Amino acid sequence: MRSVRLRLLILALTPLMVLMPLLLALVVSRWSASYDALLITNVESDLRIAEQYLARILDTTGKDVEALANSVAFARAAGSDDAGFAAYLEERRAGMGLDFLRYLPPDQLHEAAARWPVIATARQGQGATHIDIFDNDDLAAISPALAERARLPLIETRAAVPTDRTTEDRGMVIQTATSSPAADRPGVLAGGILLNRNLDFIDTINALVYREDGGKTPRHGTATLFLEDVRISTNVRLFQGARALGTRVSATVRAAVLGEGRTWLDSAFVVNDWYISAYIPLTDSFGQRVGMLYVGFLEAPFRAVRRSAYVLGYGSLALVLAITVPPFLRLAGGIFSPLERMTRTMRRIEAGDLDARIGTVSSRDEIGAVAAHLDELLDQVQERDRALRAWADELNERVVERTAELREANAKLETTYQQLVMSEKLASIGEITAGVAHEINNPVAVIQGNMDVIRETLGDTAAPIMTELDLVDRQIGRINTIVGKRLQFARPVEFGTFAEDVDIAGVLDDCLVLVNHVIARGKIEVEIDHAGAPPVRVNPGELQQVIINLVVNAVQAMGGQGRLSIRTTAALHDGQPGAALSVADTGPGIAPERLNTVFDPFYTTKPGEGTGLGLSVSQTLMRQAGGLITVRNRPEGGAEFTVWLPAGGDDDG
Repeated sequence: MRSVRLRLLILALTPLMVLMPLLLALVVSRWSASYDALLITNVESDLRIAEQYLARILDTTGKDVEALANSVAFARAAGSDDAGFAAYLEERRAGMGLDFLRYLPPDQLHEAAARWPVIATARQGQGATHIDIFDNDDLAAISPALAERARLPLIETRAAVPTDRTTEDRGMVIQTATSSPAADRPGVLAGGILLNRNLDFIDTINALVYREDGGKTPRHGTATLFLEDVRISTNVRLFQGARALGTRVSATVRAAVLGEGRTWLDSAFVVNDWYISAYIPLTDSFGQRVGMLYVGFLEAPFRAVRRSAYVLGYGSLALVLAITVPPFLRLAGGIFSPLERMTRTMRRIEAGDLDARIGTVSSRDEIGAVAAHLDELLDQVQERDRALRAWADELNERVVERTAELREANAKLETTYQQLVMSEKLASIGEITAGVAHEINNPVAVIQGNMDVIRETLGDTAAPIMTELDLVDRQIGRINTIVGKRLQFARPVEFGTFAEDVDIAGVLDDCLVLVNHVIARGKIEVEIDHAGAPPVRVNPGELQQVIINLVVNAVQAMGGQGRLSIRTTAALHDGQPGAALSVADTGPGIAPERLNTVFDPFYTTKPGEGTGLGLSVSQTLMRQAGGLITVRNRPEGGAEFTVWLPAGGDDDG
């Protein structure tokens, strides 16, 4: 009997006394790992918010200064004397919340551009905003108050890299610059915000990241901005309650973030306690890592929660053992069966069978209650899973519908906008050209009339200057030809708007007359090769527009010096006969990654000079005529655009 009881005792208590503690330890271990991962996820999310806020400050600062430089008020103030202009800049600096706002005239730009890439970029006509590190002398040259504000005494900090320095007097500055379009003050407008001791900046980040969310465990969050490893703006407190300005980051974090450029997401010692921390490196306009942005929250409350969970888990296990061991000895068989059923059910659930249930348990003790409660929980989990899947399906359907609607709307808007821009452009050109032609034709008619009067008056005595008179007549005729062709290009409605059989070589010759002034301005050598291209069916005015656009682009790409090669020839495309016109230059060519985007609307290599619609409109016109425009970089250098159009007449089918 005693042997049987011992064996039964061992058989009954071994799972309860050994397996359950091991299971609890496994669960606690996995929960602890998940808990730690959740904390890291939270601090990573906090870092993203802080990083986005810093990026928004950079973007807003740049846009504000650019808007100021392009404003009417700035142009008006630029025309005043130096004192008035300086007072205006000071007023706008205060209104925009900047620490400095200064105008750099052209004679100062070379030195400033050599020191700061931001200024160099603005000097080229493009605005730029970056974080930069200013020496104390640089700050003092702007404002002695800024130099004094940047100066921080270094405080000996536990775990930091040893240093002989006693003071940090450099300044971390959000520096922005944009070119000044004001005719009275050409140059660069530069502004900036000093981040040293900028408590509003860091407190705003802290408020955004760690606003009260009603959680059971409050997060005692902090945020810090580092210049290299020195805290220059922070709400981390020292023992006395003062901000920990001048303290330094630990050597481990410095090596990972500043040394290797990694984002730190882990526990770290911060001044006087351990925090769940996130650090990200900050780079300046030179691409160098010059500082760090940090957010984190105190680890102690969460360690307390973890300890409480351990105590609760193991205490609960001890309590369960104390209560269940005696009945277990008497009712071992009735206890093992429900446990096995629960184990099997949990395995099926883990395998994905959410319909698995324990079922009715004959036992009315705690095991039966646990089994019934577990079934209820499984019912709730399954119901919530169904609801989530239904919501997900509905959301996906709505996203697909909205996406399709947006794509359709965007396509319609893009098409309408392109048509509107093209119509406005052609209408404006037509009005201007018609007016210019009218103004030219009147004096030309007067000149021609007076030439006739001269011939009649001089009679036979005009023989010695007849060559000169004939030359004047020819030049008058040339003026009439040029004016007529410009009217034909600018107001094609009056000269036929329908497709017709056109000699592409003849249209090219007419276009060269129109753009001769553009070619003549530089040292452009023009090579024309007519290789017997067949007539094509196209609107001649539209073809003129395309050829002129390609020729002008080629001349501009060569910078006023080079060789322009134009060739017309017969060509097949997909087995269809037609004619091809190629325009090749000796310029720098097109970047390979841009070859597929040159025909996109608003693509331009001349910001501020063109609309970026020329090639897009040209491609559209040729496709409407059944043709197309292609582009390639020539092996010998330069770009080549080729216009292909189907043959007209009988060849068009």
